[in-house]
Amino acid sequence: MAAYLTAEDKRTCYCAELSAKNIGETVCVMGWAQRQRDLGSLIFIDLRDRTGIVQLAFGETTDKEIFDMAFNVRAEFVLCAHGTVRARGEGAVNKNLPTGEIEIEVTSMKVLSKSQTPPFAIVENSDVKPELRLKHRYLDLRRPDLARNIIARSEITKIARDYYAENGFIDIETPCLIKPSPEGARDYLVPSRVHKGSFYALPQSPQLYKQLLMCAGFDRYFQIARCFRDEDLRADRQPEFTQLDTEMSFATADDVMQMHEGFIKYLFERYFGQKLDYDFPRMPWKEAMERYGSDKPDIRFGFELHDLSDAVRDTEFKVFRGAIDMGGSVRGINVKGGAKMTRKEIDALTEFVKSYRAKGLAWLKWADNGDISSSYAKFLTESENEAIKTVLEAEPGDLLLIVADKNAVVFDSLGALRRHCAKKMGLLDPHEFKFLWVTEFPLLEWSEEDNRFYAMHHPFTSPMDEDLEFLDSAPGRVRAKAYDIVLNGTELGGGSVRIHDSELQAHMFDLLGVTKEDAEEKFGYLLEAFKYGVPPHAGLAFGLDRLVALLLGQEDIRDVIAFPKVQNASELMSGAPGIADPKGLEELAIAIVKEENDSENA
Repeated sequence: MAAYLTAEDKRTCYCAELSAKNIGETVCVMGWAQRQRDLGSLIFIDLRDRTGIVQLAFGETTDKEIFDMAFNVRAEFVLCAHGTVRARGEGAVNKNLPTGEIEIEVTSMKVLSKSQTPPFAIVENSDVKPELRLKHRYLDLRRPDLARNIIARSEITKIARDYYAENGFIDIETPCLIKPSPEGARDYLVPSRVHKGSFYALPQSPQLYKQLLMCAGFDRYFQIARCFRDEDLRADRQPEFTQLDTEMSFATADDVMQMHEGFIKYLFERYFGQKLDYDFPRMPWKEAMERYGSDKPDIRFGFELHDLSDAVRDTEFKVFRGAIDMGGSVRGINVKGGAKMTRKEIDALTEFVKSYRAKGLAWLKWADNGDISSSYAKFLTESENEAIKTVLEAEPGDLLLIVADKNAVVFDSLGALRRHCAKKMGLLDPHEFKFLWVTEFPLLEWSEEDNRFYAMHHPFTSPMDEDLEFLDSAPGRVRAKAYDIVLNGTELGGGSVRIHDSELQAHMFDLLGVTKEDAEEKFGYLLEAFKYGVPPHAGLAFGLDRLVALLLGQEDIRDVIAFPKVQNASELMSGAPGIADPKGLEELAIAIVKEENDSENA
């Protein structure tokens, strides 16, 4: 039977807190058996808790009952051990372990819980299939590397709270049961038992509530906010996620950027002990797209985009000429050192850009010995070929990669390709941090499918003052007072200055095709609040999951979330989502409609 703790069983320290300074002390430690080693007259048990491992020693002086108990201990047994800290014997020091100089000579021990053989070993950097680890996530979280991530997330969150509190921000919770938006496209809906037939929605963001808090006079708001979005997952997306959410009254875009840049610097100094004593560069959205093909560029390496349209504008090569004639462009990147790639690898790059809607990839490889091979050179004149080399600053050892298409396709494909090549060539150091502010986003984006403009951020984003004159005549050229903070090709957070002028807000709704009735239905309570004196305000939200993952060098945000979902938004451990009890559905006045060709409940 399992033993129970008594008044004498008081843990004095965590396993990895012990060192040579504690030699001679009597201690009590608790945790899981990592492994047991039976050497006949000696038994050693590695005891593990969330901090690390310490060695328990049993020998000739150990009580026989305790020695026999140690003999029967297996991996993942839960133990409570009392004993004296002593130095390890000569030649027994483990330099790879923080506690490697010492061990605990056990005087008494309890087995608090036994364990079956776990489905996988609890070790660092496990190569077990992710599905198995997520099925037994409670075991996976015992692994030291994953446990460190979760503890680090807690520390980073505390640092955030400290920083914003020190800067006058008030931590305020906003509701998790809110009114659904009329479209409800990506809302998770929660049925109301009291109001049958009506639903709450889980918030995709606290956006409207934090703006209401500005109306209420809470000048600076801060929240670690849980958010929910019913969308397809990627490595950096989850259906439920956490935002470090803020809003500031009487603030400009510059004020917001300075405040949150200050947080990043504060975080690096407190967590890494590293001073970032420079201003983060700022880059307008248009420049980011032209140079990097992305509004979240990775600036750790080169391979920048160059416009080749002028160099080949009069070419007879139909691929290049056709793209230019339809209003697109011909652009390329110079992959320095890329000439070492084989033809098979270059063909794989062609398939890669096709996944970004590019029709193909033109290339030129200039070997170190001067030999040139190319997919396009024979279709161009000598002067056109030389012009391309000049624009791309080509030299022996380089690989030139070119896409000709609509600008959106060219930017998407080359923007992804430059990063793909850099990763392939080992140029992406996860411990090198390059921050960047991307500013002056377009206020609106045109949908060819719907033949109308949509707000790129949201309809409360303020246009730049100097572009107000173009709202009616050329809305596509209007820039927004919006800003994103980017780290190593990933958007860490974004925000904007909000519209606080009712006339401008009405104008914006009109541009977006939102009628007064629709505006009242969607945002009525916010617009009502704006009638009673609304301060200028602006804000920004960090994706906390992404922030922690990037700082810890993790490619998948699941590795910094205790209980994440998988690609289809299910949780393998608990089996969520599940089938609701019919009685409960009846009480909620909900009927499940079965589709004709579906054998399961829809």
